[in-house]
Amino acid sequence: MRILAVDDEPLAREALQRVLKSRSDLEAFDMASDGIEALAYLDDYSYDILLVDIHMPQLSGMELVARIRGRGGRVPAIIFVTAFDEHAVDAFEQQAVDYVLKPFTGDRVHRAIDNAKRRTQESRTAMLDDIMPRLEMMMRVAPKIAIKTKGRILFVAPAELISAKAEGNYVLLQLRTGTHLLREQISVLADKLRPYGFIRIHRSVLINTSYVSAMEPLFTGEYLLRMKDGVEFNVTRTYKKNLRELANFWIGADVESVS
Repeated sequence: MRILAVDDEPLAREALQRVLKSRSDLEAFDMASDGIEALAYLDDYSYDILLVDIHMPQLSGMELVARIRGRGGRVPAIIFVTAFDEHAVDAFEQQAVDYVLKPFTGDRVHRAIDNAKRRTQESRTAMLDDIMPRLEMMMRVAPKIAIKTKGRILFVAPAELISAKAEGNYVLLQLRTGTHLLREQISVLADKLRPYGFIRIHRSVLINTSYVSAMEPLFTGEYLLRMKDGVEFNVTRTYKKNLRELANFWIGADVESVS
């Protein structure tokens, strides 16, 4: 089995490389930093599976897959790598398309590869026919946040932003790809980001609820939030009522205890 992984984020490529190296069924794998480099690899080699990041500069993952399909011939099994939140991936699951949600784990990547190996060429083609129009629609309507920093304006998807922390007269934004410091009040930012699933857990901290992996009560009456990247935050008693927004519904938990 040969695999080509395509992702513009160096950390993501390093993580995928560690996962792929551990597989005993892998004959070879290559890493491409963008869609253009991926096409060059595809000119020289044949691959069984492609791990493709959807959001990439120059040539997006969607455009890359469209070009591969436009070439004709055998299309490798496609595993989409995406930062879309858990609600948006319904589009993948309804068509049983292979995907890996960022930030990913090694187990999740292995399961996606194992599933892709079992599917026939015909079933993969049918799944792509179903999912491509829906993904294109999602890409067109995905909201963007404009961030003015260091004399320029950056446009990022809400799913890229993990947290925001007040530092004096500035706010430090933690994105999946790095950090940005901007002159803004945390209270103003809280109002702007609330529609995108952000909650305030401290007078100086906002977090993206889609990145929370676990929550546990502390004997002080506060709560500890653990993020998917391992970072932990304390939720003060003043803001613990906001924790109700972490889930659409609760099972086996006393919701009133966190309100």
